[in-house]
Amino acid sequence: MMKKITRLLLVAMMALPLLSACKKEEAPVAETKAPMAAPRTDDLAAWRDYLQDVVPRNMGGIANQPYVYLLPGEAAADFQDQYDRMLEKAQNDVGRGIIAGNMLAYASPASARMADIVIASFEGVAADTMKGVRVLFIGKPEDNERVKAVVEPAGVDYVFVDTSK
Repeated sequence: MMKKITRLLLVAMMALPLLSACKKEEAPVAETKAPMAAPRTDDLAAWRDYLQDVVPRNMGGIANQPYVYLLPGEAAADFQDQYDRMLEKAQNDVGRGIIAGNMLAYASPASARMADIVIASFEGVAADTMKGVRVLFIGKPEDNERVKAVVEPAGVDYVFVDTSK
């Protein structure tokens, strides 16, 4: 008799997690917060926070970790050195080839200089060789058309986020 009770208790304890797993769980309510406004200063920490908000909002189904290029403002003491290093890195990354399912995100308080980096990086990229790649340019409207004209022939999905608003 004692063996039967022990076995029943053991079976009940093993079945309990299965039964609780069968209960339909309520979907968590996604908290949606308003998009952050672009920083109006060259504060790099503020720009990093901004990018942590704006980049995920523009992933559009991209599951891979994005390539994010953030150039400081031109007032930075070592701006030219940072510009040169970022230009080299961006050119190397694009030159190696970016495959479908990836995203390149470019941003800077120095929008025109970042646009120059994007344009230089895409020089020589053959038409339609980057289909399925998303390019996010975060900058000023006057730089948007310059960037768009150079990256779209590569076949990318181009997205522009206006920082002047």
